[in-house]
Amino acid sequence: MKQLVLTLIGKDKAGLVEKLATVVSTHNGNWMASNLSHLAGYFAGILQVEVAEQDLPALTAALEQISELDIKIQQGVASTLRTEQQLQFVITGNDRPGIVRELSSVLKHKGSNIIHFESSKQSAPNWGVPLFNAIATVELSAGISRDEVVRALEAIATDIVVDIETEA
Repeated sequence: MKQLVLTLIGKDKAGLVEKLATVVSTHNGNWMASNLSHLAGYFAGILQVEVAEQDLPALTAALEQISELDIKIQQGVASTLRTEQQLQFVITGNDRPGIVRELSSVLKHKGSNIIHFESSKQSAPNWGVPLFNAIATVELSAGISRDEVVRALEAIATDIVVDIETEA
């Protein structure tokens, strides 16, 4: 079986997921995982599909024929994630330009690899400033403790709170 990673974007409209799912299913593909969103009037996402080698050319051709979406197809490569070294947490703080750069810089310098990152800006009417919220999963490098990473993230600013969601 071949693993495909699709990145896609197009003007949002009803039925895009159904059209994509129909093409994958019709060509014997298996929808493995996805992260799909409406962002500023666009439908954007990333999708992992598994397909038998003999069905790969027909699936690829059919995906390229979906005119409503700009789809880029990559062949997946073997990778191993160490779940015992993963940390999932929620970060909340006052929103400001550069906050994602600051957070990702701390994680990089602590030797952590971002596995999943989802962020949003939320209204906080009682606080007077918008709130930044992120849910992240990182793979810690050997020898780095969860507490060390949390302390480093919270040291960015006094308004940053890091809550560990699950213990891996």
